Amino acid sequence: MVFALVGLVVLALLGAVHRYVWRRFVGDTTAPGSRLRRAGTVAAFVLPLLSVGAMTSGRMGAPFWLQQVLAWPGFLWLACLLYLTLALLVGEVVRPVLLRVLARRDAARAGAENGTTSATPAETSGTPTEVPGETRPRTEELVTSGSAEVSAPSQAVARTASDAPDPVAEPETEPAATASAPAGTTPAPALAPHPSRRLFVSRVVGGAAAAAGLATVGYGAYGVLRGPSVRRITVPLAKLPRAAHGFRIAVVSDIHIGPILGRAHTRRIVDTINATSPDLVAVVGDLVDGSVADLGSAAEPLAALRARHGSYFVTGNHEYFSGAEQWVDHVRELGLVPLENARVEIEGFDLAGVNDIAGETEGQGPDFGRALGDRDRGRAAVLMAHQPVVIHDAVEHGVDLQLSGHTHGGQLWPGNYLAELANPTVAGLERYGDTQLFVSRGAGAWGPPVRVGAPSDITVVELASRQA
Repeated sequence: MVFALVGLVVLALLGAVHRYVWRRFVGDTTAPGSRLRRAGTVAAFVLPLLSVGAMTSGRMGAPFWLQQVLAWPGFLWLACLLYLTLALLVGEVVRPVLLRVLARRDAARAGAENGTTSATPAETSGTPTEVPGETRPRTEELVTSGSAEVSAPSQAVARTASDAPDPVAEPETEPAATASAPAGTTPAPALAPHPSRRLFVSRVVGGAAAAAGLATVGYGAYGVLRGPSVRRITVPLAKLPRAAHGFRIAVVSDIHIGPILGRAHTRRIVDTINATSPDLVAVVGDLVDGSVADLGSAAEPLAALRARHGSYFVTGNHEYFSGAEQWVDHVRELGLVPLENARVEIEGFDLAGVNDIAGETEGQGPDFGRALGDRDRGRAAVLMAHQPVVIHDAVEHGVDLQLSGHTHGGQLWPGNYLAELANPTVAGLERYGDTQLFVSRGAGAWGPPVRVGAPSDITVVELASRQA
């Protein structure tokens, strides 16, 4: 019942977001009935359906080819939806500012045009105009009382001046715009009105938001498909003997071989790891997103991993969605050593590994007592555990260094803030009591093959002895 309610809330939220995105990119920028309006409306229905199909096809047992067909457009649209929405929200702040600026500009232009066209014919010809409330003296009143008589020519001039029409009272008017054109000529067609100010701003903001959102997704996808970079950190361990000083562990997590990231992705990771010449390789869970039948061949390049003390593997939560037991057997065939709540002695320290907590639903959860309970606590201990949340168990069992993944560093900003709510450490090295926790951002991506603000990496952890 709870999961059903959560599902309904998520679907309602996705529907509201899609409605908002359609309105801003399609409804506000295209004409009703136009081809662009129809195409945008179809996309608003098809793209979310592809996303739902991409997320559910694997769980529903769909053929692998169908999973691949749905994965690329479906998962990429989820990333596009996130950053297009964020860009539009920024545009909501810019939109009223642009409207206000354009309104002031248009008002200034209108004022300037009115100032140049408001002059009257009298002002243009230099003839004085009548001031309201002031009576113009008649010509007869200008004759002095001392004059005996007015000559006939003077009287004629007086009558002419007094009877002249007032240029202000009867202004000259422009010919009507609808007047018929002279014979033999064709009237000029009326100019089409310019797009409204609001339409112009909607198109500018929408175009800028689309460019910003799609460019962000494109750059993030390029980073994933290019492959992980190499980071190097040094971790001092108090109990590490001098003989083990400088021991290098290549830590890789969250490879996520699946419908999008396949064999070529695995090969890039293996080549990158081998180029660092590590002493040991630690694969810290979430290797795959699918069954051995579908992805076994894509994982085969792992057989080429080279390290002096071998390669080790622990399960992540995604292995339990994909047949963990089968994958444990398969990675063993590829030459990796699965540590299922187990421990091995390495030169100068103990290396332990526990199952992921997702295995508890199958009775295969982490067992710290079995992995660490009977060991010599005078030796340094390095623990491989997929999820950082088990750090408190590691502290309780005297672990010196825990190697984890799971968080992807947030993968898609601002997802790192959500990851912080569920994990003690999202990425990097932090200390909890006498135990240090290192969390890898991972070498692949789950869902959208996109990373923003959390680039994929492989980390070479160099152990340092304080006795050296």
